[in-house]
Amino acid sequence: MKKTVLIIGAGGVAQVVAHKCAQNNDVLGDLHIASRTKAKCDAIIESVQAKGAMKVDGAFEAHAVDATQSAEVAELIRKTGAEIVINVGTAFVNMHVLDACIETGVAYIDTAIHEEPDKICETPPWYANYEWKRRDACAEKGVTAILGAGFDPGVVNAYARFAIDQMDEVKSIDIVDINAGSHGKYFATNFDPEINFREFTGVVYYWEDKQWKETTMFASGREWDLPVVGPSKAYQSGHDEVHSLATNYPDADVRFWMGFGDHYINVFTVLKNIGLLSEQPVTLADGGEVVPLKVVKACLPDPASLAPDYTGKTCIGDLVTGVKDGEAVEYFVYNVAEHKEAYEEVGSQGISYTAGVPPVAAAMLIATGEWDAKTMKNVEEMDPKPFFTILDRIGLPTRVQKGGLGGEDMAWTELNG
Repeated sequence: MKKTVLIIGAGGVAQVVAHKCAQNNDVLGDLHIASRTKAKCDAIIESVQAKGAMKVDGAFEAHAVDATQSAEVAELIRKTGAEIVINVGTAFVNMHVLDACIETGVAYIDTAIHEEPDKICETPPWYANYEWKRRDACAEKGVTAILGAGFDPGVVNAYARFAIDQMDEVKSIDIVDINAGSHGKYFATNFDPEINFREFTGVVYYWEDKQWKETTMFASGREWDLPVVGPSKAYQSGHDEVHSLATNYPDADVRFWMGFGDHYINVFTVLKNIGLLSEQPVTLADGGEVVPLKVVKACLPDPASLAPDYTGKTCIGDLVTGVKDGEAVEYFVYNVAEHKEAYEEVGSQGISYTAGVPPVAAAMLIATGEWDAKTMKNVEEMDPKPFFTILDRIGLPTRVQKGGLGGEDMAWTELNG
């Protein structure tokens, strides 16, 4: 059954979501996109039309909305008749959009944990500080809310669930994210710089020995030899999915590793050490106030502008260890994406592509009923197989190395599970 979809946001990820919704509007129906600046939404719709992306005839309309105002979002939901909201705006608007969905009784999908502008790295598990507080309300109203349905978090949560389903007992989950691409800029971030830097300036939380442990950014690193992209240095980072996976699989160690080059680390370190990555206001000599992090964001390239010249590939996956029939087992479940192919298809770089395709797959599963849970769920709580089936078809195929990294490589469908 077709479901009218409202997309919140108009950045690089929203562009991918818009194109993929259009390519699958035989399932998703009429489409709407909204952000604070309607002109950005108009431009995205124009890019969809230029690519001839609409699979069948249908509406695709742009709207202006202040997504920090729940009442305004709820009014737009009613106006458009939206039945599924895909929220790919800044993480600062998550709770406002979620509340609007609960009020109007429509399905909600996001790709990251809610954040407050003046707070960084709150007490774990992070979801418990915000989204999970609305779980009972979702259940009471029969509202489906799929949290963290991007790639990481999102697809990597499904990778963990899939590997664990092959085991009797899980021991560890290590999520590894390597971007082996090059954008040709002196320094840039692949998505919103403000959100990007906030991930790396606080405490790095990870789950080990059935308890939360702490380290600092770039303090713990190792080389990972991944498929296609080869040996790459990655560092333990704080990340959303660690917090739900640790809650749902408390007996497993759960860690997140992200790849960084020496140049990125050097520039980041200088910016951080002189206070330019602070989210707290500082007073200028003339008495005015600025937030240093927002100034840095304004000086850096718009992540969407990186797409035309981006080359190379990404490899993101989960190394999951456990026990099956009394024997130790390992699986590396992963995807490889190419920046140039993403740009040619939807006009975005590979990082936006990997983040934007999965929530569309989730929306399709809600529309068909397979993921219409009528309550709040993180991705690992849902059956991953129909998710992988759609991802395989719409641009993010899932591969598995049985035996861990360097093991027998196969399509996920070749494993029994």
